[in-house]
Amino acid sequence: MTTITRFAPSPTGTLHIGGVRTALFNYVYAKQNNGLFLIRIEDTDRERSTKEYEKNILDNLNSIGLSPDKEPIHQSNRNEIYTNAAEKLIESGNAYWCDCSPETLEIMRNEQSAAGKKPMYDGRSRNLGLKRSDKTVLRLATPENGEITVNDLIRGEIKFQNNELDDLILMRSDGTPTYHLCNVVDDYEQKVTTVIRGEDHISNTPRQIHIQQALGYAPLEYAHLPLVLGEDKKRLSKRHAATSLDEYQAEGYLDVAIINTLARLGWSGGKNEVFNLEELVRDFDFKEVQKAGAIFDLTKLDWINSQHLSQLDQTSFKKILLPHIDNLNIDYSDYNQLDELIESMRSVKPNLKLIAQSLVPYIGNFKEYDEKGVKKFLTGSERTLSLVLEMLDNLEVWNEAEIDKHLAKLQEKLELPTPKMNQPIRIALTGSTQSPSLGLTIKLMGKNKSIYLLKKAIDFLS
Repeated sequence: MTTITRFAPSPTGTLHIGGVRTALFNYVYAKQNNGLFLIRIEDTDRERSTKEYEKNILDNLNSIGLSPDKEPIHQSNRNEIYTNAAEKLIESGNAYWCDCSPETLEIMRNEQSAAGKKPMYDGRSRNLGLKRSDKTVLRLATPENGEITVNDLIRGEIKFQNNELDDLILMRSDGTPTYHLCNVVDDYEQKVTTVIRGEDHISNTPRQIHIQQALGYAPLEYAHLPLVLGEDKKRLSKRHAATSLDEYQAEGYLDVAIINTLARLGWSGGKNEVFNLEELVRDFDFKEVQKAGAIFDLTKLDWINSQHLSQLDQTSFKKILLPHIDNLNIDYSDYNQLDELIESMRSVKPNLKLIAQSLVPYIGNFKEYDEKGVKKFLTGSERTLSLVLEMLDNLEVWNEAEIDKHLAKLQEKLELPTPKMNQPIRIALTGSTQSPSLGLTIKLMGKNKSIYLLKKAIDFLS
């Protein structure tokens, strides 16, 4: 039997980073088993679903290599299929019509709560033989005894008592199907064998198994992934970090680094900490996935992205960095050291956007000095800056080695520790305390610009 997995997003927003992780594990498991990875667009929420969000989801999945093996299907086009399944359930006696009003249900639940019972539908319409009307909903006749056992690939055996599950609604009074019925029917129609999703769906699983059994469908394989959490161990949201994939791509995180980081959210196996999608397919094992929630650590993403950036050759790195430089709207056509500058700055920051911004002092003009750097290093450094300015003005050979040699002599003359010598110069030239080695920084800045910036810093201090 061919292993078939599916990712089933709702197009009510951009692709969430947690959704990418779910799609990734579905893709990897399918490919490990020479199977198929499918996508289903769950767009029955007509008010919130949009084609723009759907395009965002599909484009982003394709961009990181998680392309489906067949064209996605849309639930909004499949109402007749769901209605036919509902009719089959009615004919078999596994579903019934219920005309309980919202007020009746509210009273029922309040009475159950007052009696210390779990609020749930009590099946009062099950044996009334009601007919379909514009006031009735279709409910599943859930087995009242026994239990459902799920052998989860991550969590092992999970048991659910049938008497703790009420008769869920399959069709609303307006004739539209509910999530559970659509989900079960679509998995069957798409020949899905393995359902891989977040642990927040665990409580849905026994309900869907009851529908499968009532329709005579074959059982499925399940794996419920740990949730993606923020550092406060609550579900990841915008208060923790950006949550959509395209935000991270816009910041200059490589797709391979995003995949690498997401795979590590809950999975600790494999041979290496830094890997690509092909290596993930080779090494991944559900037995090594943790049950507890997985914390999304932006620092870890930064480190992994830096590792993948360092593996690129110079040509490839420049190619992916240039669009981020162009976004700064700086004319660098007259700057003749761009290749050397890019290569020297590739490890200064963890993503392409920040790396591009770090080039601004060399190819453009920075706006202000780092405030902490001014207080700690720049203030009181007028004599040092003046002597460096004089030294550079008189320097006949302009290269890194020669600049470093004269800086070392000047530092010895001034009897300054390295931070007190180098950091005022660095801040004067770049506005910050971070740059490549000082000799290389000055060389890349160019003689005229270096002298101009040193004079500007001296004026600023005075």
